Amino acid sequence: MKKDIIITIFGSTGDLTARKLLPAISKLYQSKSISQNILVIALGRRPYDTNSYLNAMQSLTKEPLNLDVLSKIVHYYPIQITSYEEYKNLSEFISGYKTTYTKELYYLAIGPDILAEVASHISKSGLIQQNNLNQVLVFEKPFGHDLDSARAINRMLWKYFDESQIYRIDHYLGKEMIQNLMTVRFANRIFEESWDNQSIESVKIVVKEKEGILNRAGYYDKSGALKDMVQSHLLQILSLIAMDIPKAYESQFITDEKVKVLNALTFDEKSVIMGQYEGYLNEPNIPGDSKTETFVYLKAFVNTKRFKGVPFEIMTGKKMDKKESYIEITYLPTKEQEKWKLPVLQNKLVIRIQPNDGVGLTINSKKPGLKNNLELVELNYQLPKSVEGNIPEAYEKLFLDVINGSKTLFTRWDEIESSWKFIDLVKEKSQELTIYKNETEIINYIMKKKAL
Repeated sequence: MKKDIIITIFGSTGDLTARKLLPAISKLYQSKSISQNILVIALGRRPYDTNSYLNAMQSLTKEPLNLDVLSKIVHYYPIQITSYEEYKNLSEFISGYKTTYTKELYYLAIGPDILAEVASHISKSGLIQQNNLNQVLVFEKPFGHDLDSARAINRMLWKYFDESQIYRIDHYLGKEMIQNLMTVRFANRIFEESWDNQSIESVKIVVKEKEGILNRAGYYDKSGALKDMVQSHLLQILSLIAMDIPKAYESQFITDEKVKVLNALTFDEKSVIMGQYEGYLNEPNIPGDSKTETFVYLKAFVNTKRFKGVPFEIMTGKKMDKKESYIEITYLPTKEQEKWKLPVLQNKLVIRIQPNDGVGLTINSKKPGLKNNLELVELNYQLPKSVEGNIPEAYEKLFLDVINGSKTLFTRWDEIESSWKFIDLVKEKSQELTIYKNETEIINYIMKKKAL
């Protein structure tokens, strides 16, 4: 039977496929958000059949997979993906299920070491024909490990595919409150008309993780917090906050404005703090002399008319007191507060990304009683409990956007290039590595350094 959608997953026996990709596809199918006429081809070199493959995937995740749905739409296809000779049979197999109008997604859940080889085989075998927008390539970071390697990867991809066929996933952009960021900003006059350096004093972007590196030593020790978190997730958030109003609510115009922000980005060299949690060197498969950072703090500036002079404080780290992510925007005092010598209690807008999505705004109010004392009152919105459990995972939204051809939540090449230019400069200027026991210790270190 011919299919409307064919999703072919390279590296389908890995953790990402079990925990994220298969659950996202099955939920989209079950909710009828995508065509029910879909085929998911799971590629791998292990000698599974489809049933034993799905059972193996269930063993990799604590969350129950919807095996009833997946058994209907998944087909396990054994193949050595680094062997070009095996692509001919794969191409013939896929051809038996597709029409001219079939949407074909080729998802590369593989390491960067074989990305070039697999991309070459996909192109030369005709699985993806250049400029055919029904055939697209989807892959995740790392998009290189520095500017030069990122450029090399991009040159390779452009050799085989058109930019319009390439979807670079940053799963953080699929999170509900990140998607909601532009709505909070542009759909509320109370914020948009005060969204500049005349009203905003500072911005903080914080992503804290309670766990260490878990079982990611092979990847993490080569990247560290700066490349793993700041280069992609945090700079994406920063660009959404600081960008000017796009010409239209379309992916290319939104990305244009984000790139302008990244190109205008500088940082205070003295502010940069790199930390490594105590015990990192004792983690399995970590070299005893590793200098990889697990914590990053820096103060950046966006030198545009809108935000010139406003510090953007970026902080991310592992082994923190709790897992949370948020954006905190602090507003300048009013002229009346200064003129009337009122206590300076500043308004703050807090956008909570996790664990509890929501928005909080602090305002000044008179304390009840005979005196004119001020207090901060928080206007708080949090997603209801009934809604929280039904929020789509990031990968559901990302898969749906790929199928529909929307690239708003995906990174364009010039975004990656600009962010790597910035990260390479930060890395070049950061030489000291501070060992920290816990969050309190590293925060105290930051405060002492600020006071100098």
